[in-house]
Amino acid sequence: MYVCVCKAVTDSQVAQAIDQGACTRRQLMQCTGAGGVCGKCSQSIKSLLDEKTCRQHVMQPA
Repeated sequence: MYVCVCKAVTDSQVAQAIDQGACTRRQLMQCTGAGGVCGKCSQSIKSLLDEKTCRQHVMQPA
């Protein structure tokens, strides 16, 4: 699904950037270009980032 229509960035591309180490919206924008034009996708990007980092913390052994 497209997250950023302006730059044609999908949720899969955002997830891949997070898996490769992007951990802030700014880093995701630098990696994917998402969020750098109109900003309408910023909340969606933040939600994906929060969801993905939350899962990574839960899956890591204590």
